[in-house]
Amino acid sequence: MSSATPARGTRSGPDHVIHDRIILAATEHFRLYGFEKTTVSDLANAIGYSKAYIYKFFDSKQAIGEVICVNCLEKITEAVDRSVRAGKSSSDQIRRMFRALVDANATLFSDDRKLYDIAAVAARDRWPAVDAFEEHLRRTLAQILKEGRESGEFERKTPLDETVAATFLVMLPYANPLLSQHSLDHAKDAALQLASLILRSLTP
Repeated sequence: MSSATPARGTRSGPDHVIHDRIILAATEHFRLYGFEKTTVSDLANAIGYSKAYIYKFFDSKQAIGEVICVNCLEKITEAVDRSVRAGKSSSDQIRRMFRALVDANATLFSDDRKLYDIAAVAARDRWPAVDAFEEHLRRTLAQILKEGRESGEFERKTPLDETVAATFLVMLPYANPLLSQHSLDHAKDAALQLASLILRSLTP
């Protein structure tokens, strides 16, 4: 897989405006027709720019999709971070993190199915945006677990990195857009039950 490059160099002024205009138009086009069925030529015709002109700003269709994917995943990240910050204890933060992941993925799936499909393609092909998203979740989880250990809320015998890795694997089917679309029917129950299972395993 080739790495997606969201844009060629740093853009400012008129270039920045055109860059954003392409992203906005591409987002609307993908909403209507989907990402995988759309070519750069299709986008050029829809937007009114030449294909060569679009390539001045983006290396590939994937690079355009990468920017849109980042925008989608940022909404999920912001929802998770907001929910975690509201937690009154480390256990509460775990529950809130799990529930926020489920709710944010379900909302994106129902409200913007075609954009959700871009995130699913990104997860399937391991675009950098998905790696960054999952790394943010792991860091957030690691901080929660670390603070829970320091407060005596969680056990300390298991190496922290192992606990983070195992807990993240339990959350992954509800965090990864490629996987979560197959789990939405029982996701809300899973968020409650699996969070409780994780917390029992963390009891000192």
